Amino acid sequence: MNSFLQSLKKLGATRLTAIAGGGVAVLAFVIYLLARMSSPPMEMLYGGLDLPDANQIVTKLQADKVPYELRRDGTEIWVPKDRKLDLRVKMAEQELPSGGSVTTGYELFDKGDMLGSTSFIQNVNLLRAMEGELARTIRSIEGVKSARVHLVLPKREVFSRETQEPSASIVLKMDGNKRLSRQQVQAIQHLVAAAVPKLKPSRISIVDEKGTLLARGSEDDNQAMADQADEMKLATEQRLQRTIEELLERRVGPDRVRAQVSVEMDLDRVATTKEIYDPDSKVERSHVTVEEGEQTQDMENSSISVQQNLPDAGANNPGARSQSKQNRTQETVNFEISKTTRNEVKEMGDIKRITAAVLVDGNYGPPAQGQKKLTYKPRDDKEMEQLAALVRSAIGYDAQRGDQVEVINMPFAGHDEPEPEEADNKLFGFDRDFVEKVASNLGLSVVAILFLLLVLRPLVSRAVESMAAQAVTPDGRRLMGPGGGPPLLGPGGIPPVPAPGMLPEEMETVDELIDIDKVEGRVKASSIRKIGEIVDKHPEEALSIIRAWMYSE
Repeated sequence: MNSFLQSLKKLGATRLTAIAGGGVAVLAFVIYLLARMSSPPMEMLYGGLDLPDANQIVTKLQADKVPYELRRDGTEIWVPKDRKLDLRVKMAEQELPSGGSVTTGYELFDKGDMLGSTSFIQNVNLLRAMEGELARTIRSIEGVKSARVHLVLPKREVFSRETQEPSASIVLKMDGNKRLSRQQVQAIQHLVAAAVPKLKPSRISIVDEKGTLLARGSEDDNQAMADQADEMKLATEQRLQRTIEELLERRVGPDRVRAQVSVEMDLDRVATTKEIYDPDSKVERSHVTVEEGEQTQDMENSSISVQQNLPDAGANNPGARSQSKQNRTQETVNFEISKTTRNEVKEMGDIKRITAAVLVDGNYGPPAQGQKKLTYKPRDDKEMEQLAALVRSAIGYDAQRGDQVEVINMPFAGHDEPEPEEADNKLFGFDRDFVEKVASNLGLSVVAILFLLLVLRPLVSRAVESMAAQAVTPDGRRLMGPGGGPPLLGPGGIPPVPAPGMLPEEMETVDELIDIDKVEGRVKASSIRKIGEIVDKHPEEALSIIRAWMYSE
């Protein structure tokens, strides 16, 4: 052991430092490689977080002893893939992420110190709770990162006949470059209006984080109607434009069609009431028939007496008589004439004229000799006429109202450049990320092996050779191990010594083999010594033999 320590001391501080540094580096690399291979794959738990939300989530993960990684300046939190869904459920239970705002929902009333609060505080908390609940609901819409809602609920003044209507303003913070469509903005207006008593959608203003007015909260109904008319016109133009581009892209390819549509609309709102009578269409309503009959008889007698006034005077009077009889029939028929009452309300938005301009890209061939740009080939007239017919059918072309459609074939700027080859996400049939990960690990392993073979092994070999150089026999001879390696040392690092009385033949059996430079094969050290003794005793004969060998060659 002492000899080993002495050998280490003789190596020098530089070599010892290099050997120790190499060993520590290899050990650290092995530990890193094992940790990397054994660590589970990470996936993003939440992204685009505010710092307060990120702090709360990290605190929760640390309490649960869950490994995590913070990326993109703390706005993204990555966790092991197999625990991502479980952690999302747990965070949702804790109402995280909350959008970086203080809790202002109806849970404000769950606190136990609300008993001694005044009515003013209760009203303020109720308003805060309504605003917080509406903001949470709006944040659930796709593309909305956070929202703030401000409600104005005026109280009715005493001894006042006029009442003020409630109003609201909403500030939205979008997720990245996402923007809300017009339908989504109107949906938010109606959502808030339905949740607040007596609040109209027209009195809700919506603004995004850039200060862009998404919805105007106007009290003037005429202004609201004008805004609605402009939005209707714009929506109609965009719809027709999108219809043309989607239809033609199926034939000419994506990003090779540009359409611009202008629509002239009738924005007047007209209400008409009409009553129409049809004399040819009649229905018998009532039918009344009246029949009357009258009969009279008169006696002709010039003398007048009391007898004529007696009953049955005519029977006892044989004088002449006159009779009259009259019958009358009256029929009344009432008819009901058909009447139609029509109330017509013509809403604004009737299309009066459509003008469409469509630009279609042509075909491109391989570059000409010595050129880098592609060769442009215009489309033939027959194909362009077919495309124009498709456009007319798609927009509802009507020549009587003066519609106009122009479809022109022209080269698009920048489309004559050769398309770059798309990088395949597969390598040798495997996913590129997996192959790159395996390749990186193999590369690190190869570097470690080369470091062991080219740096650490030579240093260790030199150290062993230095230790072996210190192992000599009592007579001053250097001992070598089998194959020319280091000698076999005995207990305590002492080289073996031949036993006393050992014969030369027995010493030869235990003699070590050594390698001699520029000599093929292996020879014994004892044979070399015998040859040296013979040369010393007979120098002239040895010289003659060597000369004979030289001449023979």
